[in-house]
Amino acid sequence: MITREDIRELAQFQIDSPEDCALSFYFQPQTPQNKSHRGETILVKDLVRNALREAEKNGKNGLTRASLDRILELAAGLHGNQARAKAVFSCGSRDFWREFDLPPRLPGTQLFVNRRFHLKPLALLLGAQPRLGVALVDRQRARFFDMRLDELREREALFHSMPRHGRSDGYAGYDAGHSQRRVDDEARHHFKNVAEHLREAMEKGKFERLIVGCNDATWHEVEPLLHPYVKQRLLGRFSCEVANASGDRVRAEADRILREALDQRCHKLVREVLDQAKSNSRGVTGLRRVLRSIEMGEVQTLFIGDRYAAHAVECAKCGHLDPHMVRHCPVCAQETRELDDVCDVIIPTAILRDIELFYVKDDEEFDQAGNIAALLRFRADQSKGTRIPAAS
Repeated sequence: MITREDIRELAQFQIDSPEDCALSFYFQPQTPQNKSHRGETILVKDLVRNALREAEKNGKNGLTRASLDRILELAAGLHGNQARAKAVFSCGSRDFWREFDLPPRLPGTQLFVNRRFHLKPLALLLGAQPRLGVALVDRQRARFFDMRLDELREREALFHSMPRHGRSDGYAGYDAGHSQRRVDDEARHHFKNVAEHLREAMEKGKFERLIVGCNDATWHEVEPLLHPYVKQRLLGRFSCEVANASGDRVRAEADRILREALDQRCHKLVREVLDQAKSNSRGVTGLRRVLRSIEMGEVQTLFIGDRYAAHAVECAKCGHLDPHMVRHCPVCAQETRELDDVCDVIIPTAILRDIELFYVKDDEEFDQAGNIAALLRFRADQSKGTRIPAAS
């Protein structure tokens, strides 16, 4: 499973030598038209052939060919595996090779050759996904899961044995009522233990957002006992039988709730950033203003159209990004280099600075605003060392 540390390592990677390059390969499995999988084979070979042609043109054939041959060999073994996508990041001069299994939701099979690893498909998949915890609870047991992308891991469980009823209800049902009260008290004690366990897990950083699976009656007993900070991290709830819930069922329900929550949050924040930009407050739109805000360290949340791409230049010395195709950096006067897609630099920067990233799809107002925007922590031109509170 790919971790945040893996993603940060990829984001930090940069080639300085003009003789070498960074290769990023994404394999998206498709339903084959025939058993030979010739379509996938031809596609990967064409991608490798085009990459070799570009490498030869730029004098980077040596180490690049070895990496591409290895990618071609790997891809040959992936045919017919419809369950998982694959991402590979390689650099021959540094003996760097990382490969990751991913959910099969990539835009397609692609190969990129650049100075940096191409992280847009990976960031598009990960989006603003939090570290997710899932808790299944009933009156006798609780099961706790971690979920990252579509990988679900059961972490631990709590189990409480209910007291047994006596053989008789006793005089006027007294014993039955007493026994039921005892059962209710034991269940409440169990739910308190579950709530305390979730609070401790939250404080230890085991999850950033929580989903609960239980029936309606159990939820009415559990919900009042949850710590307020745990409630703030709750994304939603689904109904299930705890003892018999399969991993596939838990994964599907958690994924559905997470997607709905992320879509709602993205829509809400897009409206907020556009309103804030119109009032010249904590929002900016358009590439020029967004690049400036990133450079000033103002950005809290970044919004990029899911198909957005734009040319820009990057200073080879100070790293300044400019949407104007100038030959010399306006900051330090050094020579600039052209970027085919400025997202190749923006996305790694967002990852390294822990900027929340959303991809926006099919939003006409956002598209008219430039298809790129940022919600700010503060505005350097409007504050004298005073930060504006972050959005909730």
